[in-house]
Amino acid sequence: MNALWFYAIAFVLIWTTALLFRDKLKIEVHGPLLMRKTQKMRGFIDKIAQRHQKFWRWTMNIGIFVAFFFMGLMVYFLITSLQSLFVAPQASLIIPGVDLPGSPIFVPLGYGILALVTVLFVHEFGHGILARVEGVSIKSIGLLLLAILPGAFVEPDEDEIKKSKSSSKLRIYAAGSIFNLMLAALSLLIVIGISSFIIPATFQTDGIQISSVVPGSPATDILKEGMVVESINGVSTDNLTNYQSALSNLKIGQVVVIGTDQGTFNIKTAKNPNNSTKAYIGIRSTINREVKENVAKTYGNQIPWVWMYLLEIFNWIYMLNFLVGTFNLLPMKPLDGGLMLEEVLRYKLSDRIVKPIINSVSTFIILIIAISIIWGTGRGLLLLF
Repeated sequence: MNALWFYAIAFVLIWTTALLFRDKLKIEVHGPLLMRKTQKMRGFIDKIAQRHQKFWRWTMNIGIFVAFFFMGLMVYFLITSLQSLFVAPQASLIIPGVDLPGSPIFVPLGYGILALVTVLFVHEFGHGILARVEGVSIKSIGLLLLAILPGAFVEPDEDEIKKSKSSSKLRIYAAGSIFNLMLAALSLLIVIGISSFIIPATFQTDGIQISSVVPGSPATDILKEGMVVESINGVSTDNLTNYQSALSNLKIGQVVVIGTDQGTFNIKTAKNPNNSTKAYIGIRSTINREVKENVAKTYGNQIPWVWMYLLEIFNWIYMLNFLVGTFNLLPMKPLDGGLMLEEVLRYKLSDRIVKPIINSVSTFIILIIAISIIWGTGRGLLLLF
């Protein structure tokens, strides 16, 4: 099923149910947001927080420095992106299951939603755990739905946070993103372990497979998902190096001859929606793998593919937790990075000076991100119509 249809049908079913039974299910509606608050799970968070208070404090003391490091890194990348803002935008919308022209990555629907759930749960529980470590009450915990995207929230007492010491506030603010980065690091280690040891022992490579075709691209209705690319303009693409080399030599407007296991096709390249200086076919690819004969004799041809599914899910858990965690450290309000910067500035400066600084920085960052998304993804979306 097309992912957009999935979202549309799920949206209608969920929102109809929520609106019809909102009182019985205790659901709050706030614009495009559905929320269900509960007092449950507070005991669970208390137990985790109180049992290891010293560990969480010291971990987050280090986490504060890590957070400011990534904050600086994100600002650096944001500023350096200005020189190519209208050529190769660095920001785009990423919606699981929806392949948008101009988006640098495509997140599969199932893997994407599962990984996104881990992002939101880990982030919010990180804030909740450190709030309790610092003696701040939790007013409520709950589930939310932003249009159709699921999530969770932990609501600390804002008045108690305001009365806390600066160091306590910084630990609470940093916790969400640091928890995301810790999960990303753990997932990356699992990905490295599976890809370095298990995959080579289980599978053999055999060319390059098309994992998806971008809608509205030159390849639409010509190439299909699952095809194995054997050559580009007569150059063998039996491995990833040859494949990438062949793609890098393509010119805008060039007619490309693509040989696959299902026939040969001619495609005229276009400008890349994400980088107008590069040629664009509109396919995403992955290494084509087959189960090794000795492994198939022992486990069959189906069971070994479990390792590939695990590799994919942990890869997306790593990527989305890292991307969302670092993005959330940008020094703009209402993101955690903005709250941290504001708290540090208040240590030496008055509110009269701090507020204009934070507002100016936030406006600057929002403007760059908005232009990048509109110029990058917006142009790509026009290709769909």
